[in-house]
This record gives sequence, structure tokens and C-alpha cells, in this order.
Amino acid sequence: MERLFALPLFVPLTAFGGLAMYVPAAHALAFRHHEVARAFFYSGTMVLFVTGLIALALSGRRFGTASRSQLLQLLLAYTVFPLILALPFVEGVGNTSFASGWFEMVSSFTTTGATLYDAERLGPSLHLWRAMVGWMGGFFVLVTAFAVLAPMNLGGFEVINPGSVGFSGRQGPAGIAVADLPERLYQHIRLLLPVYVGLTAALGLLLSAAGDTTLVAICHAMSTLSTSGISPLPAGTATPSGRWGEAAILLFLLFALSRRTMPLGRAARQSFPLSADPEFRLGVAAVIVVPLVIVAVLIAEAIRRDAVPGLGEVLSALWGAVFTGLSFLTTTGFRSADWFSGPLWQGITAPGLFLVALCLVGGGVATTAGGVKILRIYALYLHGQREMERILHPHSLGGGGPFKRHLRRDGAFVAWLFFMLVALSLAGMVLMLTLTGLGLEESIIFSIASITTTGPLLGTSAQAPLSVAAVDGWARLVMAGGMVAGRMEILALIALVAPGTWRQ
Repeated sequence: MERLFALPLFVPLTAFGGLAMYVPAAHALAFRHHEVARAFFYSGTMVLFVTGLIALALSGRRFGTASRSQLLQLLLAYTVFPLILALPFVEGVGNTSFASGWFEMVSSFTTTGATLYDAERLGPSLHLWRAMVGWMGGFFVLVTAFAVLAPMNLGGFEVINPGSVGFSGRQGPAGIAVADLPERLYQHIRLLLPVYVGLTAALGLLLSAAGDTTLVAICHAMSTLSTSGISPLPAGTATPSGRWGEAAILLFLLFALSRRTMPLGRAARQSFPLSADPEFRLGVAAVIVVPLVIVAVLIAEAIRRDAVPGLGEVLSALWGAVFTGLSFLTTTGFRSADWFSGPLWQGITAPGLFLVALCLVGGGVATTAGGVKILRIYALYLHGQREMERILHPHSLGGGGPFKRHLRRDGAFVAWLFFMLVALSLAGMVLMLTLTGLGLEESIIFSIASITTTGPLLGTSAQAPLSVAAVDGWARLVMAGGMVAGRMEILALIALVAPGTWRQ
């Protein structure tokens, strides 16, 4: 296994993709969908055969581990690897173009979850494949965040650690040697995979026990852990598991608020516990405050209409806002059955702007969630708080220890730089989408959904649900680029083209 990871990252990734194709092949065969089963079986066999030949040709060679090479491999994974994943999908759907299949796989692998197809059009095995691709994409995000981006101070780690952004040296903090990329990948996969699979299986069992069908339970479990929001159910359809299923999903969405919830966060937890983690605390606070504001507005509007709400109506609306708020904060995009339904919502426009803001904030650093990341928000908050203190008390000293001092100064500077890059990227995407013929509001929502990797935002934030199938191929290409940029993070792309990276 270690020899496999000594090859370029794209080779083992393609091998695992080929192996994964046998799962929907067996699923389709069990339900006697022979055409779909053949599409996945033949595609998986062909991918494994070609990958084996490439691995044999490259075996015994040494490959560069410079930052540029590692970032290029990440870019290939998010742009070229979906071409391979689309092979069985296009054959299984039958009457679709390869470009549409590629977009669907880019959306799934980047854990965006935006889809071109109605749920009724795809068979069960194709829904399973979409969820599996999203699940593999979520695991790929976790592994590369720790094994690739962290040594280069990218992906949010630039806010935590002082040092150059985008450079991966042989020496770590305090002169500690940093392992080569193959060794890092192998060690992180060995630590993360059992936990990732175990959490997915546990959630799937809970959803199945709550009343979901096996396919729905498996797909929603994989989509929750990967924050892809992919579902085999039609949009707006309530799950059979009801609030019990939503409660189980809510519990597992908490893993996307902080990297300290995963095994590799054990060293970080030694400095302070999870309850004192600023990312986790700020995320939980947002999930509490935003729903309370929404419910307060609903109650005030109901009283204005002389309709005093009952306790059950208030609790139902509060639960819907809490679940949907956490789901969009982690860029998953699941909606509660109690969201925008019930007497309290009568005459009220759905607060899509709240969901847009939560998506932009995003989840924790080195988690499967997208967005700007909570830690960057926290760094800017500390900086603003300190500046207010200096205005009131010019000769005061800022405390909090070295960690908070670093966040207030260097961390806040890098976080603000990242905010400006995100704003410029959104502006560029909006401009390109408007050139394809979309309206301004539609372009903004499509851009935010792509950059934050929150595909379900398209069906909730506008007055009428937006559909990717309604836009042309150029707009989809722009959206796919936004998904890749949002998942890789813009700082990583800039580090890829920076002259200093190429001089290595």
C-alpha cells in the first residue's frame, strides 16, 4: 500500500475511484438493473486496468515533492478525476452528454451537491454513485487538508501558524523534520479512514432505525459526513425519519465545525479542550443566535397579525431554523421539514439572506465544510476587538497569550487578505455569469453557491428555486471553476502560480 502512495497522487486516487465503481455495479445487479450494472462494472475494470499499467510504468521512479507539484496534483484531482468518475454515470443515465456528466461529478467530488438532473430521472444506483463520489470527495478534503495544505500553511492553517504561505519545506516547527508526501498521505489515511467509515455507518444505522429506507439512509449519511448535501429524494420531500432523523444528522454535522473533533485534532486538543475551541464555540453560537432572531421576527409578525402563536408552533419553527442553520453553516444544505412551513411562516418570505451569510462563513479549518471558515472570522473579530480597546485605552496591553496575539496580528492580516480574494473572485464570477445571459441576482446566488460549495443554496435563497439545468454550458463551466476554486481555496491557487513556488 505504501508503494502505491509513492506514485503521483492522481494514480492511487484513480485506482480507488475504479474500485468504488464496483459498489454501484453490485447494487444495480442486485436490483436487476443490468445495463447500469454493466456500465459501472466495465468502467471500473477498464479504469483499474489502465491505472495498473500506468503504475507499472512509473514504479521505481522518484517524483518531486515541491509545493508546485503537490498543488498541481490537487488541481488535477478536482478537474481531471471527475472525467473518469463520469464514465459510468454517463453510460448509466443514457441520454445525457459527457459535459453534463463531468459537471455532475465535479459538483459531487467538490462536495457542492448541485445537480443537473431531477431525482426521478436517475435510478437508485446512480443516486448511490453521486453520494459515494461526494463521500470520497469529503474524505479527500480531510486527507489533503492535513497532508498537503497544512505543511504549506494553506487551507486556513496560515491563520494559525506563522511562516511563509504556500511553501512546504523539509523542516517543520522547531526544526522537526517533515515527512515526505507519500508517507504523510499513508499515515493520515490510516488514521482517518476508520473513523470516517465508522461515523458514516453509525449515522446510516441511526437514520435507518428512525424510518428511512436503506438507500436514503446510506446516501444521507455519506452526504452529512462529507457535507455534500446530496439526496436521492426530490427537492422539498420530507424524509420518512422525520425529526428523529434530523436530530441524528444535526449531531453528526457538529464534526464539520472544528478539526478537533477528528483523530488528528488530538494534538490540538492538548492545548485547550473542545469546549474552549473558538471555532466550535463561535459555530454553536451562530446556530443559536441566528435561529432565535428568525423566530423572534416570526413571533413579532404573528402578533402584528393578531395571531398569538402556540408553544408547539414556536418550537417547531425554532427546530427548523436550528437544523437548517447548522446545515448551511457547514455548507451541507439539508433543509428541515419545519423550515418555511407551518402557521408562523404565513405571509413571510423565506429568509434566504441568512442562509447565504451562513454559507459564506462556512465551517471549521481542515473539515469537509466549505466557506470562508470560522477561524478567519474569529481572527478578524479579535483584531477588531483589540482595535476598539486601543481606541478607548491607547496605552493598554493586549493579553490572551501567544496564540491570540498571533491571531490578532498576523492571522487577521492573512484572513483579511483571503476575504479580499474571495470578494474579487465572487465579483469575477458574477461578471462572467452575467455575460452568459443570467440576471444579476441569479449570478450572485450561483457564484456564492459555487465558491462556498453549497449547491442546495440554489433552491432556497432566491424567490423562486434556481436550476443548474436551466443555464447554458458556459455558465456551468464558470460554476465548475468556482467549485474547484472554493474547494482548493483561492490562496492555494495563487500559491500555485506564484513565482516563488515555481522557483523551488
